[in-house]
Order: sequence, then C-alpha cells, then structure tokens
Amino acid sequence: MDFYQLSQDGPEQVVPLLARASLQAGERLLVVAEDAQLRSAIDAALWDAHPEAFLAHGEEGTTHAARQPILLASACTSDNGAKYCVLADGQWRDEANGFARVFLVFGDERIEETRGVWRMLDSIEGANRHFWKQDGGKWREGP
Repeated sequence: MDFYQLSQDGPEQVVPLLARASLQAGERLLVVAEDAQLRSAIDAALWDAHPEAFLAHGEEGTTHAARQPILLASACTSDNGAKYCVLADGQWRDEANGFARVFLVFGDERIEETRGVWRMLDSIEGANRHFWKQDGGKWREGP
C-alpha cells in the first residue's frame, strides 16, 4: 500500500506517473474515482502527460474494457484483470484489499480519513505501507 499525499499537484498529474510505473512493472492498472469530472481529467492527462509514450487506457463499461492495460472506473471492480489499483479520489474502499498493490492518492481534505486507513492496515498481516509526500517537484518517502 502506497500513500501519496498531494501538496501541489492534483491526481491528474500524479496518476500518469503511477500508471507508467505500473506498466513498466508489467502490470495492468485500475484507476478508481467516483467523480466523473476527475476521471475525465485523468483520461485527458493519460493522453497528454507524455506525448512521446501514449498510455493506452479505456473507461469501464466500454466494449473493450477487459483488454485495457489501464482502466478508469467509478468503482473498485477490476474488469481488466488489474492487480494494481489507484484510488485517485482519495477515498478508501475495502475492495482494494483484493489487489496486490494499491496507491491511495489524497489531499489535505482527507488526511484524517487516511490516517484511519493507515491504522486499519496495522491489523492486516503482511501489509506493507509506504508514505510519499511531494517535496518541491519530487516525491520523497516519509514516516
């Protein structure tokens, strides 16, 4: 479980970085955001983030959703067989426990909720947690 606390960028800037790393690891990715506008912003960012290396993706409920290496969805259901999941709206979902790796991307408005998720993971044997925070233009691992 990787916690990504946003301090200057929004999820639409961070998700393409996580998506690229997931694909480089040979994994499919599910990107979850309940809000359609956030999914739309992430969709646009996946097209534009790195024009030299398009990040192929699709939306839930489409004909070819199962074939997409990156799938954008409103719920934590992996129609593309993803083992990695980004909770791009900062909202924890218990279904995320079924993924091999989860990235929780959150802003200041969800700090208390995220602390609760961190504590909840104490009770899960074998759960590894990492906390990342933006420091200038870079990400650094923190306590």
